[in-house]
Amino acid sequence: MQVAFLVAPEGAEQVELTDPWEAVQEAGGTPKLLSTGGGRVQAFNHLDRGDTFAVDEEVGKASVEEYDALVLPGGVANPDLLRADEQAVAFVRDFCASGKPVAVICHGPWTLIEADAVRGRTVTSWPSLATDLRNAGATWVDRPVVVDEAGPGPLISSRKPDDLSAFREALVRALSGSNGR
Repeated sequence: MQVAFLVAPEGAEQVELTDPWEAVQEAGGTPKLLSTGGGRVQAFNHLDRGDTFAVDEEVGKASVEEYDALVLPGGVANPDLLRADEQAVAFVRDFCASGKPVAVICHGPWTLIEADAVRGRTVTSWPSLATDLRNAGATWVDRPVVVDEAGPGPLISSRKPDDLSAFREALVRALSGSNGR
């Protein structure tokens, strides 16, 4: 089972990348780092630079068919950069339409909004995105994790790093129900 983690060249919240990544590995899956460019991405610990991570594949060269699930980490700059990239938005839109699990945390739903993938869905996020999500047609709730089954595939959303335990559990549960490779 291959799981795509899509991040911008900089700005992803490091723990929102590394913690679910480890959960995928522990569940027997293979996480792959996708970005809008090659090389390495710069993660952040809130506003401070964190570690860098090697990109496995550029999103413009990636195919939804290669992956069994998609994870969109947060961080404020990360989804803001992703939603401005046409190839990233197209990949997210196609992935959401595929029926495969999509998991998003914190500010990550900004990319889903740009991909028009939250209309009619119930989601959570960092609280400052509530109005954006409602304006995009979602029902926003303030819970540690939400698993919405109303769309083509499960949409797992979480608010913040403090909710990573619940996010990991929901992600692994969704992966166990996917058609792994």
